[in-house]
Amino acid sequence: MSKKSALVTGASRGIGRGIAIELAKAGYRVAINYAGNLDAANEALGLVKAAGGDGFIVQGDVAVAEDRVRLLSETLKNFGRLDLLVNNAGVGPKVRADLLEAAEDSFDRLFSINLKGPYFLTQMVAKQFLKQSLDTSGFRGRIVNITSISAYTASINRGDYCMVKAGLTMMTKLFAERLANDAINVYEVRPGVIATDMTGGVKEKYDKLIIHDERGITPIRRWGKPEDVALAVRAIAEDRFPFTTGSAFDVDGGFHLHRL
Repeated sequence: MSKKSALVTGASRGIGRGIAIELAKAGYRVAINYAGNLDAANEALGLVKAAGGDGFIVQGDVAVAEDRVRLLSETLKNFGRLDLLVNNAGVGPKVRADLLEAAEDSFDRLFSINLKGPYFLTQMVAKQFLKQSLDTSGFRGRIVNITSISAYTASINRGDYCMVKAGLTMMTKLFAERLANDAINVYEVRPGVIATDMTGGVKEKYDKLIIHDERGITPIRRWGKPEDVALAVRAIAEDRFPFTTGSAFDVDGGFHLHRL
């Protein structure tokens, strides 16, 4: 595993950072993508190295075509090969607005960063994978899309976010079908309510729903942690699911269960 390499988008903080650290523990070299927070990216790189891995940081906004090209070219320059792409970068709406009041600029921002960016980055990386020889596990590469329970759970005050996550679910299926015969597997990891900067503003709401309500919205009565999601990605990176593609792995404390 020591020679395998990964590109993790949005890896300076939160879930992305957790994934980068866990991949480092598995012996991966990690390209840590960040959009604007250089200090956080350097901190993430330090944690990757402390976990026994190696890597570098690379700035780029996945919504920008030139930045996507740089992400891949810098990864290949540093590692010579890419084995795993983790599409993690994403943003939430700046204002949670009712569906009937939602603004077009928020819609455009979320679709550009959360869906268009990963779609075309995956397209570019898939073409690179097709040029590569098979690794020792028989793969040319692997792709993991980090989505959300919002892919199937309606939140009427952030419809744009729900729609882009649903789009990533379909994107997973599309690329899985296209690339299956080329020794490239594609997976979706679907987090539930995870304690990150993004969810910090709704902590009181979800403390009540998860912990303090009589039943709670999840059978496992706690917040998820970035490392919970990271462990699922690591299992994929270690080729624990070679006969699986296009599938979603729920990391949500059981939120997806239909309960009476």
